[in-house]
Amino acid sequence: MKQTHDDFQLIWHGDVIIIVPASNVEQMSWELIEQAAGIVMSPLKEVEVPMVIFDLGEVKYFGSVFLALILRCHKFVKSKGGELVICGASKMARELLHITALDTLWAIYESREEALEAIS
Repeated sequence: MKQTHDDFQLIWHGDVIIIVPASNVEQMSWELIEQAAGIVMSPLKEVEVPMVIFDLGEVKYFGSVFLALILRCHKFVKSKGGELVICGASKMARELLHITALDTLWAIYESREEALEAIS
């Protein structure tokens, strides 16, 4: 099942939710990220143990505002015993995740298929 919003696409794959941000997350303001958090977090609250993949295939680069959204999701997912992983990160995004040491917090996969296999 797919739910599409202007900035995020939410795709259910069995019990796993795949969150696909649009490339414009690079320019999103804090206020828009707050609204996006509501859209992204809403379905997670209805799942007993949320399993989440952030597919960054459309995103070349992002900053602290978007990282805050992923961290918020991570904290919520972990509080319910779930898992959050990343896939499709560009070279620049991987570098940012490495510099911030977030690559030690989240498993990072090349493709959505690899992430689905690992998280399922």
